[in-house]
Amino acid sequence: MEKTKKIKIYIGISYLILVCLFLYFFLSKFSFQEITSYDFIKSNRSYFFELKNSNLIFISIIFLFLSILWVFPFLGFGSPVAIIGGFIFGKWIGTLIVTFGLSIGATFLYLFGNYFLKDLVKEKFLNKYKNLEIKFKKSEFIYLLIYRFIGGLPWQLSCLLPTIFNVKVNNFFFATLIGIVPQIFLVVSIGSGLEKIIDQNSEFPLITDIIFSQDIYIPILAFFGLILTTIILRKFFYKN
Repeated sequence: MEKTKKIKIYIGISYLILVCLFLYFFLSKFSFQEITSYDFIKSNRSYFFELKNSNLIFISIIFLFLSILWVFPFLGFGSPVAIIGGFIFGKWIGTLIVTFGLSIGATFLYLFGNYFLKDLVKEKFLNKYKNLEIKFKKSEFIYLLIYRFIGGLPWQLSCLLPTIFNVKVNNFFFATLIGIVPQIFLVVSIGSGLEKIIDQNSEFPLITDIIFSQDIYIPILAFFGLILTTIILRKFFYKN
């Protein structure tokens, strides 16, 4: 237990240092006023668009690598990556890259948790999610797939919780890869819609124009529909 506490402290300090370093170097290049201006966003949109067209494979690999790091070791969640992925790559390529990046990062986090944090996770959550152990034993991949699809847990915890049940690494990876596709596609679509709106407007558009844009409100409505569906499914999946 003492070893686990030391690891938690080390992870927390390392994460804080990395975030502070990133903010320091980023803000040393740009002022807060610059990064919040519409001109800054629009000009960088054009820059990334040209860069993507000339070096699609290279940029895709870089973004994939950064997506993995975002999940592990930075412990980030998927929505910001999905929006940026849609903004830069569009719906289809963005969904593919973001899904693979988050799945690989989640698998690394699972492996790390399985090696270092298993006892801590078991102590904190085994009694609460004991019923899932029986389900995973029946059909590990199928229930992992459902577990990933319906969500309902913080992203980091959802990656660590399966350590309790000793699930196979390949099952964890492929269940994550397939299970998160619907929600990732919808969030990526919102990012792609924002890119189109910025491309079509020389000045910052009204909020109502953004919300009522077909490229925005359709994926948002679909996303809320998905959330309602998963809430209903969670009642059956997590019940004792």
